[in-house]
Amino acid sequence: MRRKGVSYAKYGYLFSLPFILAFLVFSLYPTLYTALIGFTNMKGVIPPPLEILDDPLQNFKDLLFNNPTFRTSMMNTAVIWIANFIPQLTIALVLAAWFSNQRLKIRGQSAFKTLLYMPNIITAGTIAVLFSALFAYPMGPVNSFFQLVGWSDEPINFLQNKTVARGIVAFIQFWMWYGNTMIIFIAGIAGINPQIFEQAQIDGANGVQTFFRITLPNLRTIILYVLVTSMIGGLQMFDIPQLFLNGGPDGATRTAAVFIYTQAFTGSYLYNRAAAASMILFVIAAILSAALFYILRDRDAAKIRKAERQMRRAAKLAAKGGAAE
Repeated sequence: MRRKGVSYAKYGYLFSLPFILAFLVFSLYPTLYTALIGFTNMKGVIPPPLEILDDPLQNFKDLLFNNPTFRTSMMNTAVIWIANFIPQLTIALVLAAWFSNQRLKIRGQSAFKTLLYMPNIITAGTIAVLFSALFAYPMGPVNSFFQLVGWSDEPINFLQNKTVARGIVAFIQFWMWYGNTMIIFIAGIAGINPQIFEQAQIDGANGVQTFFRITLPNLRTIILYVLVTSMIGGLQMFDIPQLFLNGGPDGATRTAAVFIYTQAFTGSYLYNRAAAASMILFVIAAILSAALFYILRDRDAAKIRKAERQMRRAAKLAAKGGAAE
């Protein structure tokens, strides 16, 4: 931007410099170094100097084909993420549409939004302690309630059941994040031109028709953002599985991030294997993100861009043909 012959662009670069430096030092360099470690024999409390393996992909092959624990951790990650994200997305969308509906004029919206968002600001350690106490064995609030209403004669050790343990972790993840997702959707709906909703109301559209024919199509970009960020967060799921159940029972809640942590910082300190697992997660996240971008792309805009490219190509060919003549 220029004003009276003075360039202000340099100030923008200057303000961006702290972020760029922090990104280079704390994000880009560790990522590149981790990728390098995945091709080496780096392990042990005092690792030897880095040496590239004779077969650079050996660590990756061992994880993918010879390590059932890693494959189980990937399956656990997928199951827990899907079990928490589907209700999270559904309920967040419904709540966002409810709060944004001008016909309802809901009172006390700010208080409701604050209460729904509050679990997101509670630390993971606090939540882990809370749910450990709720499902404690043999004496805990949930066990006491079950016995009070006659659902169980004996205390139930909930946290020793694999399915129940996964379900509790998935519920915690859902409970922590659905408020944040709701706020994002509310912001997306607020960005839609209100005249569209007014016109739909004049035309006699009910709430369901408005939601599916106006709100959802106009939230495509926001939904894409939520899907990508949630997918990446799901692949990195660590704090609740580790703090709540330490990956148990019998590895039922050992996610990929917990597996990486245990490989790198416990036992044999297999930094090379942990780095290889991190890079596998990185590749999976990149592939899934690209697939989501392709599936949720704006097809009409893509057709227009394709037609414009064809027109430019035809114009170039016509210009070349004219010049040849």
